[in-house]
Amino acid sequence: MSRRGARDVVGPREEAPQAQRLDLWLWHARFARSRNDCAEFIAAGQVRINRQRTVKAHAQVHLDDVLTLPSPDRRSVMVIRVAGFARRREGASAARMLYDVIPEIDEKHHT
Repeated sequence: MSRRGARDVVGPREEAPQAQRLDLWLWHARFARSRNDCAEFIAAGQVRINRQRTVKAHAQVHLDDVLTLPSPDRRSVMVIRVAGFARRREGASAARMLYDVIPEIDEKHHT
């Protein structure tokens, strides 16, 4: 077997993570410049996982969890659904693939 053929063989596939630390996920998704910044706004009680406030940076997030957190301008909140995990922090376009924004529901139109 040639060396090229040996490289073409695919080894056992790495399993995708089923959960990730909240501070790490927020950092990978680029909601703050540093992981420490993420931990600080979690500790301040500004993040909810599935409507439950958490102050623990080590809280686990899972696929399809709904997070409520301050919007980037800090004037309102945003609601997002976890759509994936990253093994490392990448560019903004890759980070945007980790979540789906849940649009605000206009309460006036729902009776």
